[in-house]
Amino acid sequence: MLNLTPRYTGTFPDNLPDTLAELAKESPTLARLFIGRGITHRDELDHQLTALLRADELLGIDTAVNLLDTAIDEQKRILIVGDFDCDGATSTALMLRVLSQMGAQVDFVVPNRFKYGYGLTPEIVQLAIDDYQPDMIVTVDNGISSHAGVDKAKMAGIDVIITDHHLTTKPTPKADAVVNPNQLGCHFASKSLVGVGVAFYLLGRLAKQRRQSGKSSAQVSQYLDLVALGTIADVGMLDHNNRILVHHGLQAIRTGRCCAGISALLEQAGRDPEKITAQDFGFVLGPRINAAGRMDNMRIGIECLTTDDPKLASQLAYQLDKLNQTRRHVESDMREQADNIISTLSAQPNAESAIDTTTNTQQIASKSLILYQDDWHQGVIGIVAGRLKETYYRPSIIFAPADPKKTGDTDIIKGSARSITGIHIRDAIEQVAEQNPELISHFGGHAMAAGLSIQRKNFTAFADAFESIMQKMDNTLFEEQKLTDGQLEPQDFSLAFVDILKHASIWGNGFAPPIFDGVFTVIQHRILKDKHLKLSLQYPHVQYPIDAIWFNYDSNIWSYQAQRVHILFELDINEWNGQQSLQLMVKDLAVI
Repeated sequence: MLNLTPRYTGTFPDNLPDTLAELAKESPTLARLFIGRGITHRDELDHQLTALLRADELLGIDTAVNLLDTAIDEQKRILIVGDFDCDGATSTALMLRVLSQMGAQVDFVVPNRFKYGYGLTPEIVQLAIDDYQPDMIVTVDNGISSHAGVDKAKMAGIDVIITDHHLTTKPTPKADAVVNPNQLGCHFASKSLVGVGVAFYLLGRLAKQRRQSGKSSAQVSQYLDLVALGTIADVGMLDHNNRILVHHGLQAIRTGRCCAGISALLEQAGRDPEKITAQDFGFVLGPRINAAGRMDNMRIGIECLTTDDPKLASQLAYQLDKLNQTRRHVESDMREQADNIISTLSAQPNAESAIDTTTNTQQIASKSLILYQDDWHQGVIGIVAGRLKETYYRPSIIFAPADPKKTGDTDIIKGSARSITGIHIRDAIEQVAEQNPELISHFGGHAMAAGLSIQRKNFTAFADAFESIMQKMDNTLFEEQKLTDGQLEPQDFSLAFVDILKHASIWGNGFAPPIFDGVFTVIQHRILKDKHLKLSLQYPHVQYPIDAIWFNYDSNIWSYQAQRVHILFELDINEWNGQQSLQLMVKDLAVI
């Protein structure tokens, strides 16, 4: 049998809170799902916009609103400084659309990640001065650590508003206004807003103030498609507030009320807008937008999200799709190299020691996975780190040269880190920085993802210091826990129940998609394309066979003589030749 941990072990309906008792009568399974995710009141499932947290709880928002209000009235030149990922692109697009609609003089710049690095750096400020001559700079999805850049802008007489969501333990830069739910002293109840969510709150409050003053304004809620896309693509924690934002963004897309760029990207990917889910933001739309910042320049992505010309949107979506294909090839090559490195090192007696040569540097240790090679692509290291983290269940940090032409000992290499549950990777990197101030040039990020820059010569010392911190962590954190929402009722094996699940809530990070387990009798099996296992199963009291598929199945686990299996699965709908059928997506399997 599989070793699984139930999300909720209570019985139904006796142990249910009164507020969910009615739901339990309708569907015990659905009630169990919500309680297992911390829902105790049906109000927490309310997706009305009126249930959003109040904007005035965000520290600094009124100051920022007044500055923008005045800048629009006085026709000051406003420059948006964005970030080079999907959250940054949607934040920038949202700012451009809304401020333009209000009559502002507004333009944008997104730093070339390979030339200027991340955030409002002094170099970006100089570029802004040279090319745009702004009166005001507004950062989106960055800036909370940009002390030097803010100081340079202020010395040049430029007003600065920072909108960001990244974590910080340091005082905020000396900008004219800072809006970030994670800045010191901010008591906004949701710390999970991503960059586009912060921009939405700021612009919504600005629109309300201008409307009340009889000035040109905008209906910011009409752009919730952008907010939803950025929130999911940035893997924002789906607390109640974020679920509301994503819900309305999804509804806008499903009913055709979205920007031309999103429509074009869905068409390019062959997806039906009416059937789009939150997962499509992360696996279909997000990667195509991100590909611009990873492989080229995010300007293409932003232009795709800001144009109202369907023909231009289609052309830009095509370019983004091509960039994404290139990204996938580069990622595949790097992932293969990384797996080979890990395999080689794991076979050596001194596998925990670092290897340094003139062409590459790698380290694999018992509680962390840290790799670097001179020819790796900076734009893909985050994806590769995430893939390795999922495969080996270790905090993973992948480095690549900041400049592919500079791979000397004192040259900068940039790392992207991904973590596992229970290990706050940004805080771990900060511990390294505090204990070894000479090792890390810059760093920042979240609990599950972070970025940093170090000199190439410091790689081994950094890897040792990071591993030392990991060694102090509880061993159980490095044992992947497989959760289950339990067994389904016989009536739940239906297309109707899958549809209920799809529309019952927004599922994703922090509000995990439903996953179930059960023991089934094997009726038939076959192998597809030499790597996928297709099953026909029987479940007690279900009068029809149930289809299941295990993509990239583990041949060491599967037995051709298997008669009964215990599987961990998600429910899905298989569409073939216009027909729909229930299908279980196998996530793990044990022959019993």
